[in-house]
Amino acid sequence: MSSEIKKIAVLTSGGDSPGMNAAIRSVVRTCAYLKVDCVGVYRGYQGMIEGDFKPMDARSVNNIINKGGTILKSARCDDFRTPEGRKTAHEQLLKAGIDAFVVIGGDGSFTGAMIFNREYNFPVIGIPGTIDNDIFGTTFTLGFDTALNTVVECIDKIRDTASSHNRLFFVEVMGRDVGHIALNAGVGAGAEEILIPEENLGLDRLLESLKRSKESGKSSSIVIVAEGDKSGKNVFELKEYVEEHLPIYDVRVSVLGHMQRGGAPSCYDRVLASRMGVKAVEALLEGKTNLMVGIQDNKLTLTPINKAIKGHTKIDKELIRVSEIMTT
Repeated sequence: MSSEIKKIAVLTSGGDSPGMNAAIRSVVRTCAYLKVDCVGVYRGYQGMIEGDFKPMDARSVNNIINKGGTILKSARCDDFRTPEGRKTAHEQLLKAGIDAFVVIGGDGSFTGAMIFNREYNFPVIGIPGTIDNDIFGTTFTLGFDTALNTVVECIDKIRDTASSHNRLFFVEVMGRDVGHIALNAGVGAGAEEILIPEENLGLDRLLESLKRSKESGKSSSIVIVAEGDKSGKNVFELKEYVEEHLPIYDVRVSVLGHMQRGGAPSCYDRVLASRMGVKAVEALLEGKTNLMVGIQDNKLTLTPINKAIKGHTKIDKELIRVSEIMTT
């Protein structure tokens, strides 16, 4: 263990995700276990610039493992994008005697950490917290599993209404650039069609699929649409298109929105966050820096932050094949 690091800061940045509090708890309690001081940074990089720090010990993170969101709050920070802003942040860290920090967030948060590390050689480790599961170097990000469970629960309830009224529902889920939520939740909830950014289903094929569903005797249908679907139409335009070309359908739209980010984290996310927090602190004390903790084949890994940012996650082709079979 490195004797140079005596105080570690932890912050959450970017969009919140279930499991962030569990990760904060893990970082704080690992520091306490290893007799290293720990400081919470409020409101992400904005709080770092303003010196909004609060000492944290094992008792200060009681009863947060089950809570969604982040007790440290999160904020977008344009100032940290500037050299002047990062200089102020560095001065604040030195003034508070902070030797390293753990940042929990997504690619934007990691980009800021990477640049900061390059400019000041300041030790930093990242923990991936985003429901989109769009970070390279880890099979799962914090919040993804919880978001899936939330989406599936919502779709199950929507299906009750769809079945009762013989309706077609378009359900929009998060995933501007990747379709992990849409694909997994669609298979898990038994959706009739799944539209994702990685695959261009095409409007004609969608119509044909819906026609077949109707002809096969299905009285209702659920179509899952990721925000970034490549059809070129948003979910409301899709509704109008289907109504125009298939007037036999009574079409409704449900946009799940930010409810996907909320709620108590699943057991999986709590355990993953706990494991990642321990690994992050231990990596810093071993003199490692500019790395992201990930999980692959159920083993914790360390990936250079620049690779985590620039790499592209791949959609599960096998799951796409399964979804095509299941929608028959």
